[in-house]
Amino acid sequence: MFLHHTKSKGDLGVLKVKVDLCLQGFLICSPDTEHAPFDLVIFKKGKFRSVQVKYRNLTRWGTVEIPFSNSYSTSKGVFTTPIDKSIIDLYAVHCPQTDECYYFDPKDFNQTVTLRVNAPRNNQRDKIRFAKDYRKVP
Repeated sequence: MFLHHTKSKGDLGVLKVKVDLCLQGFLICSPDTEHAPFDLVIFKKGKFRSVQVKYRNLTRWGTVEIPFSNSYSTSKGVFTTPIDKSIIDLYAVHCPQTDECYYFDPKDFNQTVTLRVNAPRNNQRDKIRFAKDYRKVP
């Protein structure tokens, strides 16, 4: 697999999230198109939820940064559009450096969310979203 290719990274992220969700007891449904506004649908205890999966590398500051937008390219350039939070029930983010998946409702945040994997150098604890607190589906 060519992990440098964007599509391969996305596919790996989806596979990692599927395994993690299965271990959490969810039934996983995949759309038959790549053009759906979500990547998966999960089911548990009589409830369906749409899931958007992202693959995000750890930054040099020890964080995982997730913008709520999608990018695509055409012959006229690269375009970025915000996601429709009314359609997405859950974000699932795979970070290859931690080999963990993180879950949250995008409606709980504004335009982006930053999850901290490594402790801050200044030992700050207030207003920090630690990645370990987002390991299970809310």
